[in-house]
Amino acid sequence: MNGAVVAKSNTPYQLDNAQTLRASTALLRKIQSDETTSQTTAAKPSLLADADEANAEDDTPVWLVLTTKKHIVDKKRLKPGKILLPHPYLDAHDESLRICVITADPQRRYKDLLTHPSFPVELGKRIQRVLGLEKLKSKYKSFEARRQLLSEYDVFLADDRIITYLPGVLGKVFYKSGSKRPIPVTLEGKRQSVDEQGNKRQKLSEGGTKVTKTEVKPSDVAREIEKALKSALVHLAPSTTTAIKVGRASMEPKELQENVETAVQGLVEKYVPQQWRNVRAIHIKGPNTVALPIWMAEELWEKEADVLDEPLPAKEKSDKKRKRGALAEAAEEPDMIEVPGPDGKLRKLQNPAKEKNLDAASGTPKSSKKPSSQSADELAVKAAEKAEKEARKEALKKQKENAKKAASPVSVTKKAETADGSGKKSAKRAKVKAADLI
Repeated sequence: MNGAVVAKSNTPYQLDNAQTLRASTALLRKIQSDETTSQTTAAKPSLLADADEANAEDDTPVWLVLTTKKHIVDKKRLKPGKILLPHPYLDAHDESLRICVITADPQRRYKDLLTHPSFPVELGKRIQRVLGLEKLKSKYKSFEARRQLLSEYDVFLADDRIITYLPGVLGKVFYKSGSKRPIPVTLEGKRQSVDEQGNKRQKLSEGGTKVTKTEVKPSDVAREIEKALKSALVHLAPSTTTAIKVGRASMEPKELQENVETAVQGLVEKYVPQQWRNVRAIHIKGPNTVALPIWMAEELWEKEADVLDEPLPAKEKSDKKRKRGALAEAAEEPDMIEVPGPDGKLRKLQNPAKEKNLDAASGTPKSSKKPSSQSADELAVKAAEKAEKEARKEALKKQKENAKKAASPVSVTKKAETADGSGKKSAKRAKVKAADLI
């Protein structure tokens, strides 16, 4: 652990080779020990286990886990990147390797390229099937058909132009575990960056011509497939952790060390913003082991501006904000307001909201007792309002009494008419009229 912690440095490469070798040796020893123990115990296999997932890989994988201080990307990238490894975990010369190539339409064009006489014979034997995108959609719709396709082949290669459509076509059968996700390859010709005279091609918006591509050759396709089989895939997600498969448990510690160092260098230089200043920790681990550290940053921040010296207490901040808001409100409120009096004329009075905001800004507690002395104008206004309110009550009371007196003979007439079964409409009209009077 002490060897994994590294102080701040401006060197472009900060991984310690001795620490990486020690971690690789210890991890491989632990994986092999666990495999030996599981073979001796000979536990019964679970009937609920997924057979395809159990046999997805013949050898236990080794993962490189890189943790950054800030997010690498803002959204998930469905098109993975590739880092060429010195000791690939997929053997392109293995005769038992079964490869399936998923291409854009029409698929006949790419079948002819893979069966061309100039295409390498040994690699052509391992490519057992070529599937077009439309045929893949129509023939492998069901879950059972996709499971069968997954179990028939060891490696799936896909044209990089359609790699982003495959998660919706293949589903979680392929993308639940990362062992057999399609690897992108380039199956089209290269772009021509210079014209016939050797000058750099101008953009179409600058008056240049449209981009032209060279005709793809079988040798170019073979080179792309071999490069994909020898690379580690980089799947970037909007998080601070990225895991890359860099080897197998059957490798030697020295081979695993070289793969880890190459993967770290390519990942930091190409995919991590601010490079080593943004790297927090680097670990290696197996599927069921703890993560062994090979590099850890001493600082947990990327820039000095991200660190505050001494932040203010939360209570002091809230008090200052509240006082500042009360002072602003008090400044906006007018000192005097106009109120209509009983005679219909407007009178100027002191604004009570102004005094309330000033008391809140100064921090003086509001008195619960009413003021002992009031001005003559205020007393006159209150007395006039009280008298007006009493007059309204008396007028409303007299109006209700008159309405009741007018409605009483109507109700008697209604009873008499309903007794002999006549005059229903007139009684209803009288009732509505009485209700209007009330």
